[in-house]
Amino acid sequence: MTQPPPDAAARRAIPPVICYPTETLPQPDLDLYTRALSTAEVTATHTAAPRDACAFRVRAGQFFRIACTTGSQVGDLNLWHADDLSERFFSGKTRALHGTHVTTGDRLWSALPHLRPMATLVADSLDWYGIDAHGGAVHDVIGTRCDPYTHRLLSEGDDYHHCCHSNLTRALARATGLSCAEAEPHVHDVLNVFMCTGFTRDTSRYFMKASPARPGDHLTLFAEIDLLGALSACPGGDCSAEHSSDVAVCHPLRVDILTPDPAVLAGWGPPERSGYDRSHGL
Repeated sequence: MTQPPPDAAARRAIPPVICYPTETLPQPDLDLYTRALSTAEVTATHTAAPRDACAFRVRAGQFFRIACTTGSQVGDLNLWHADDLSERFFSGKTRALHGTHVTTGDRLWSALPHLRPMATLVADSLDWYGIDAHGGAVHDVIGTRCDPYTHRLLSEGDDYHHCCHSNLTRALARATGLSCAEAEPHVHDVLNVFMCTGFTRDTSRYFMKASPARPGDHLTLFAEIDLLGALSACPGGDCSAEHSSDVAVCHPLRVDILTPDPAVLAGWGPPERSGYDRSHGL
């Protein structure tokens, strides 16, 4: 390590500046969404089996609810525009706008050049958790999803086919008729539903710990646009010890599609894509 300069303490003491001030960010009408949710009825249900994934479709103006059923279980969520796979969830920009973990009132944003809300979080049964003594919090947009390539790298050549990346690839292939080779490039960084994560204070390494989710816990989102979703029930179970494993106790996750009374949403419409002209200065 190099010797610190004489003004090292002063350099470290410079106060931080938020990269993306959000005072001008369009805010969701949570009162409207809450009223709509109070009228909504379950019109379809999908199940992500343990160590597998399910795909689901939800129309703009509907809700989808992800729920723990028989035990604590982490899920990896991907979202795409239902008719355009190039518009997909952008975890990095969501993280930049809302923070490392999301909860009620935060939105899931789509990739460039679209950049618009895809879904808004309207109810979170784990919003009480906050940030714990280890710096852990729930529903992260930090992690990239467990995948067979990293697993092979770290396990000296072992191939494991039920990582969340592979589960999401199979689910997307089944939902679209694409081959796995065609579907895989569309699988992207995830919202880690129910996962409790953070960064270690001493080494800044990404950590996970046992999810606080229990049967009945749920996360409910409002679909801002027509969506195709895929949810993987992570092979790490509650992620208390490891992922990409057949050892962890795993449980299914349920996805309910809820349809509200359309009269409540009269006058509401999906957000427009970004209005940037894409000239990039030329």
